[in-house]
Amino acid sequence: MIPFVDLKTQYLSIKDEIDTAVMKVLESTQFVLGNEVKALEEEFAHYCNADIGIAVNTGTSALHLALLAAGIGAGDEVITVPFTFVATTAAICYTGATPVFVDINPVSYTIDVTQIEKAITERTKAILPVHLYGQPADMEPIMEIARRHGLTVIEDAAQAHGAEYKGQRVGSIGDIGCFSFYPGKNLGAYGEGGMAVTNNPEYAHTMRMLRDWGQERRYHHVLKGYNYRMDGIQGAILRVKLRYIEGWTEARRTHAAQYDQLLANSDVSIPAVMPYSRHVYHVYAVRTSQRECLQQKLNEQGIQTGIHYPIPVHLQAAYSDLGYQYGDFPHSESAAREELSLPMYAELSTAQITTVSNIVVQVLNIYFINTLLETTDA
Repeated sequence: MIPFVDLKTQYLSIKDEIDTAVMKVLESTQFVLGNEVKALEEEFAHYCNADIGIAVNTGTSALHLALLAAGIGAGDEVITVPFTFVATTAAICYTGATPVFVDINPVSYTIDVTQIEKAITERTKAILPVHLYGQPADMEPIMEIARRHGLTVIEDAAQAHGAEYKGQRVGSIGDIGCFSFYPGKNLGAYGEGGMAVTNNPEYAHTMRMLRDWGQERRYHHVLKGYNYRMDGIQGAILRVKLRYIEGWTEARRTHAAQYDQLLANSDVSIPAVMPYSRHVYHVYAVRTSQRECLQQKLNEQGIQTGIHYPIPVHLQAAYSDLGYQYGDFPHSESAAREELSLPMYAELSTAQITTVSNIVVQVLNIYFINTLLETTDA
């Protein structure tokens, strides 16, 4: 079997360091926040080329607190995309604000910057671009539009640890960057975790209070806050893994190049890398109109795959109240019908990549030949 993600193999490769770090927390009894989390905040912010890190319990919480720190609330609008994990939209709704969608660029799968300005109204307060699959959004025009209209930019970098836009790490380009440490991410905890990074001390101070019941100091609740604190054990684990992320990222990029070469002449569309981008391949997303058939055949051969994401947010039942309809965002809808994520993790072998690629090519060639024969017979 070739798994979609192999967390066990990764753990075994750093087991001694992880076990030592966890035992250190157990012995210290600093189970919530504490020294390990504080050190992670400093180290991860430095990794992102940002001044300050604020560790929280999930990437969703990071987005929620970032929006609140920026003053987003009821009656406001936040521009984002419908082709993303639902947490992007949920975090906006948590504040009482309204998500306003624009379609994706069909090549990059990130926000179509040419559509942003016409979506701005007098209620717009922020733009929330998503660095999807590990590919940065086109941040330069986003920042230009935001500054011209006085808008806050919050980067959803949940899938883009270490990705770069024109040489600058994502998360440090906008006003606040938000990351997820869900186990399957490029930098994943052994449980839940998240981080916001910023160069703005006021935003950081507000987010620190909000994550810990709105306390400025113990039992002095300045704001109506939340219990969004990171566990000490997760902080320690992530500190160990952060030391390896660049090596793991380069392995992912090497694997992606191998996939690109092996699939170049097949009937799938391989991921584009934008000229401004250091793509970190959280997932290796191909596209085909025969997704269901291809996924089934791969599964029959013991190869796990994923779909990111089968239903865009504007067509999810939970968000029908936003008033969007099928056809409103054709590029997002097309990607949702056709995207298939192939196995991608640092520990993949060349043999595994070759096996996956060969099956993809064979399945689609057989489908193409059968379709051609049916057309000829008709």
